[in-house]
Amino acid sequence: MKRIFCIASFFAVCGFAQAPSKSIFDGKTFAGWRDLSKLQVPGNAFSIENGALKSNKKPWINEDLFSLGEYTDFEFEFEWKVAPGSNSGVKYRLQDAVFLNESIERPVKKFEEILRDEYTRHPSNRATLKPNEHGQLYTVAFEFQLIDDKNYSYKLKDDQQTGSLYSFIPPTKLAANKPGEWNTAKLVVKGDHVEHWVNGQKVLDANLKGPEIARGAEARWGKTHPVYKLLTEQPKKKSPILIQNHGDAAWFRNLRVRPL
Repeated sequence: MKRIFCIASFFAVCGFAQAPSKSIFDGKTFAGWRDLSKLQVPGNAFSIENGALKSNKKPWINEDLFSLGEYTDFEFEFEWKVAPGSNSGVKYRLQDAVFLNESIERPVKKFEEILRDEYTRHPSNRATLKPNEHGQLYTVAFEFQLIDDKNYSYKLKDDQQTGSLYSFIPPTKLAANKPGEWNTAKLVVKGDHVEHWVNGQKVLDANLKGPEIARGAEARWGKTHPVYKLLTEQPKKKSPILIQNHGDAAWFRNLRVRPL
């Protein structure tokens, strides 16, 4: 008995003992998540349906659902499905969240420049958003893309397909089931190393400080954009887990996280 105890202690001290995964969704309430309906200006981007978190189609304010827990190195397992033609994702390593009033007039039209304008002038205010206006909370983070690869409204680039590190690195294979069918997924974040798994298959193994990140950020944002600096330097390592609302219907259930 003493020998068994010593072996167990050795593995724990050496880091071989793994912490158990913990459920972060009870299937009934938003406990453990930032309940958008309880904000000072309530949002309607998410609801709970048949034991799953649901990303609602065309909400008043497009915004992601934030876990209340924050994580640095972790493993996140979950089940997901999207409606036909729909787009969603799981975001991590959050660097910033910027509110945009999409109904106000701006001197620029391209989204990247709209965001630069928001960083420069700060014309938007969630507290004063009118019922006939539309808002978005844009999150600067990395995304595990989850999408209907075959029926989306436009032809996807390789780095926009399910399992990709969105806009940076494509998946090695497409492993998702048909739209409307449940899938399993796993996200592993350890230091700058990340893995994306879909239905038991590892479809991405990447480094968040790799050259693909700088190239992708420059291609989309340009080196002078605030978002470029945030994505390439990543000053914030500890982050909530975010479920994306992209204006489409998607469902998430059996969400479990394990610190590493």
